[in-house]
Amino acid sequence: MFRVKAGLVAPRRLKAHTNNLRLAESVIQLFEANLGKRRADLEEDLKALEAGRADFKVIRGMAHLLANGAATFEAGGDVEPGAVRAKVFELAQAHPPSRHRRADVLEQAAAALSGERRLSAEDLGDLLYADLPDQQRLTAFDPPDPPELLERFNLAQAQGMLYRAYSLVITARRNEPARYKQLLKYTKLFGLMVTVEGDADYGFTLTMDGPTSLFGGTTRYGLAMAKFLPALLHVTKWDLTATLKPRKDLAWVDPGDDEWRFELTSEDGYVSHYKPPEEHDSALESGFSDRFGKLGSPWTLEREVDLVPVPGGVIVPDFRLVHPSGRSVLVEIVGYWRPEYLRKKFELLRKSGRGDVIVCVSERLNLERAGVDPSDFGERLVWFKGVLPPKDVLAVAERMMGGEAAA
Repeated sequence: MFRVKAGLVAPRRLKAHTNNLRLAESVIQLFEANLGKRRADLEEDLKALEAGRADFKVIRGMAHLLANGAATFEAGGDVEPGAVRAKVFELAQAHPPSRHRRADVLEQAAAALSGERRLSAEDLGDLLYADLPDQQRLTAFDPPDPPELLERFNLAQAQGMLYRAYSLVITARRNEPARYKQLLKYTKLFGLMVTVEGDADYGFTLTMDGPTSLFGGTTRYGLAMAKFLPALLHVTKWDLTATLKPRKDLAWVDPGDDEWRFELTSEDGYVSHYKPPEEHDSALESGFSDRFGKLGSPWTLEREVDLVPVPGGVIVPDFRLVHPSGRSVLVEIVGYWRPEYLRKKFELLRKSGRGDVIVCVSERLNLERAGVDPSDFGERLVWFKGVLPPKDVLAVAERMMGGEAAA
């Protein structure tokens, strides 16, 4: 549900006023009332709730979100429906069909399939097609609060705008590494093709090709973009612009519209249902931050860092050390052991050409086995054993800054 004005698409959003909250509560209560019942029974109740209402699409949207995100549907009973059908069909083939024969076949099949719990013919009749979607039963329901359902509905409307996108451009500004890393993790998880460029002063631009440019109009890539949006919401400062193909199947669409735009920012108030990333990726980083805070150093340790675009990837440093003069250096902690990770990490560090990155490497890593030699980082290399001493890192930072840092 959306509107278009001057080529700019705006999805419908529900405000948290009394009527919308009551409607959300009604849909939630309807699901709760159908616990243990078939999906078909639930759908009949939903149709009754929709009847005569102008906002029936809102009800359907809320129900879809609850059915796919908060409800569990399963085939009921102690016997697998496929086994029930096999036995019933086997017995039925031995006798000509008749109105009364059905009950006899079900009784015989119930006797044959009964275990510790005695099955009746009626039980078996319910189990016969219990694995079909409309016959599955609502076995569990973890309801959100009505305001949460409204937030999820609004986000789903925004996600729907990306289904027909053929380009997506995100400008992300300085953020915590964990949030950047979650963002990049989701681009890989959903198979999105992304290029990163830019700098801290003007923002980092993540460009993704959309479904219509890549796959001739399929929404598969658009669905991946839609799933990616909740991860973007955890990044604190960003702008998004998507270019969409107009819906030519809609009668009210201007035939002259060749493209629409969908714009979104971190200030628009959408709420993610994805789990937020941890502040630190590891106990190693957390411990370093805690120990640094106890030093009383004039340097400032910042969690908010820049993306470092490099050919073939991007680096997200773990920390920034800022001198009182305003100059700074970046800190990258390499404590993960997988050979593929180590090779990729050092390859990107070299490609970046950045001379302001302190590289901290655990002596426990088998770099020789991974085919990695970090010696070319020279004085910017810090080796550590169990924990990373902040004083060692500060010493390197001060040498990099020269006499200004020492002062």
